[in-house]
Amino acid sequence: MNIRLRRDGSASLYPPAVFANIDTLFNSTESNGIMTEVKISEPYGRLTSKMALQLAAPHTWPAAILPCLVAVACAMATCRSVSWTLSLTLLAICVLMQSAVNTFNDYFDYVKGADSADDNVEVSDATLVYNNVNPKHALYLAIGFLVAAFLLGIYPIIVAGWIPLAIAAVAAVIVVLYSGGKTPISYLPIGEVVSGVVMGGLIPLACYQVLTGWLNWLMLIWAVPCIINVGLIMMTNNTCDIEKDIEAGRRTLPVLLGHDRARSVYHDLMVASLVIMVIVICDFFPKGLVVLPFMALGIWANFKALWSNPLVGPSRIPAMSQVGGFNVMTGAFYAAAIMANSVAALVL
Repeated sequence: MNIRLRRDGSASLYPPAVFANIDTLFNSTESNGIMTEVKISEPYGRLTSKMALQLAAPHTWPAAILPCLVAVACAMATCRSVSWTLSLTLLAICVLMQSAVNTFNDYFDYVKGADSADDNVEVSDATLVYNNVNPKHALYLAIGFLVAAFLLGIYPIIVAGWIPLAIAAVAAVIVVLYSGGKTPISYLPIGEVVSGVVMGGLIPLACYQVLTGWLNWLMLIWAVPCIINVGLIMMTNNTCDIEKDIEAGRRTLPVLLGHDRARSVYHDLMVASLVIMVIVICDFFPKGLVVLPFMALGIWANFKALWSNPLVGPSRIPAMSQVGGFNVMTGAFYAAAIMANSVAALVL
């Protein structure tokens, strides 16, 4: 627990920071003598399984699950038959990679002081801020997620060869660079693009290659809606956090664009994602067009809510929920349309 004592006798509390030595009490006085700091650190608590799950952030897993699902649907559409054992293994690997990204991000943001209780986040979405646990344990957890993903990856590598290993290695490096290092990718204007290409593009490409044995670059075209949608998740967070990011010295895309232009680009990307879905289905999977009216009905309420969200700090929590729903519904309907094309091709 940290206690800030002001000269007027008032005090404020803020979440625990990282201390080199716990159980240490020290005082510091500013040069002008106006404020005295009293910091009291308590022994770290245990990182529970509940906290580990919160760090893994299951509400973000659709960013990894749906691109994999789209790849499975595309593999079914072009090869008619896929291994469900391989498909489930790939799905687990994608979830573990996403969990590693989330945990690394929480760890590095916390130790750099970028996260606080004033950032309009839910308690379950800021585990290190609201719980007195050793942040190094979160780092070990993130590494554990990566190791588990690579161990599971042995099976697809045996089946499909070195190509998925190469793609996974590139993705793993980006996972670390995304949150770590002197200048993390997430702090730069390319953060949305990088996260979108890796999670929404490279993952489907690798999954498709494992399931079919064919490195088909068309998969990247079919995955464009996934790339955009994953990028939208990060852009939602960054647009809501513009003021906080400016203070922290981050140069994210919304910071460079400004709030109004960022929100305009955000709306353009929402529309582009849906338009490209329709184009891909019409050109490559035309028998799946029957699903589109159901998609329009299914996503309308969520689309309208996300479109109307002002994307500012106080609306961050509902915005993240809405963009998650947008990803789930559009991704699921997109995969369903591609699968419908496969089913229709077999029946007709």
